[in-house]
Amino acid sequence: MIKLLVVDDSPLMRRLLVDIFTEAGGFEVAVARSGAEALDLLDEVAPDVITLDIHMPGMDGLACLDQIMVTRPCPVVMVSALTAEGADETLEAIELGAVDFIAKPRGALSLEIDSVVPALVEKVRSAAGARISRTTRLRERVRARAAGAAEPKPAASRRTAPLAAPLPPEGLVLVGCSTGGPPALDALLGNLPEDFPWPILVAQHMPASFTGPLARRLDKLCALSVQEVTGTTVLAPGNVYIGRGDADLVVTRRAGALAAAATPSSGEHFWHPSVDRLVASAMKSVAPERLVGVLMTGMGNDGAGAMTELKALGGMTLAESADSAVIWGMPGALVAAGGATIVAPLDRLAAELLACFAR
Repeated sequence: MIKLLVVDDSPLMRRLLVDIFTEAGGFEVAVARSGAEALDLLDEVAPDVITLDIHMPGMDGLACLDQIMVTRPCPVVMVSALTAEGADETLEAIELGAVDFIAKPRGALSLEIDSVVPALVEKVRSAAGARISRTTRLRERVRARAAGAAEPKPAASRRTAPLAAPLPPEGLVLVGCSTGGPPALDALLGNLPEDFPWPILVAQHMPASFTGPLARRLDKLCALSVQEVTGTTVLAPGNVYIGRGDADLVVTRRAGALAAAATPSSGEHFWHPSVDRLVASAMKSVAPERLVGVLMTGMGNDGAGAMTELKALGGMTLAESADSAVIWGMPGALVAAGGATIVAPLDRLAAELLACFAR
């Protein structure tokens, strides 16, 4: 049985969540009406996973999360509003140590909750097995970088050594991630030089209201320029392109130049932006040997099929190893399929990516 602690000041939300997880089976559910009560219950309940509302009177969800990660680290899934403010708060929560988040339905809660139940249960089940010790270290690294940044862009001391070998004239790096992805992206992108010679495209599973704030945060934390793709965008070296949430990110050509486009999400794929669709579209526009795929933490298997094909056609693929991934679903599926050229922990992925160009 998974011990779940539901923390929410709303009696209706508490009742709905208790009913959902009781009916799902495999959960032993306890509730707390406030952040303070949640902290008091940590030792008594000993939860395997917590759902935590961000907006609560008194101690809010962020303050409560901070205390949880200090006093009794535990996988936490935040309950967040689908707004710009909610996105910023949720990303802050992920930096503090939250594993994932649940987006509250937009309409009447009791009427709309059914639409999110399958994803909600899957996320909380997956979060219960997340690797908290590694997540906590990542949060500390993000905080240290943020506290030490005096300029809008990082200082030269953050740059890695120049690439050692000439590169093909045109190529792309394709990155996929889901649960645990934002801090993993910081760890990967934050260790690449600002003159990185190929564009980097990122499919991070998130709602549309979250990917813009994610891009802005990453832009402040790494030497590369980071932007969200909201329309057709010509690709340039030294730039990172984050796929817009609730849509798919695809590679096209515009007047002969490589471009990225946000396109309506495909019903053939469950998660969006779809990593599989990103990689498949890139292989139609760029020779496989000029593509590098990187698959990091996340539940499910998005990206494993397309990156396995990419490797078979001569491309290079990197998978985050089990000892660092918050959830080793997506990269684990790639490894299991024999589609990973290199398997490495998160703190080595940037170096392995740079080494691909010297081989």
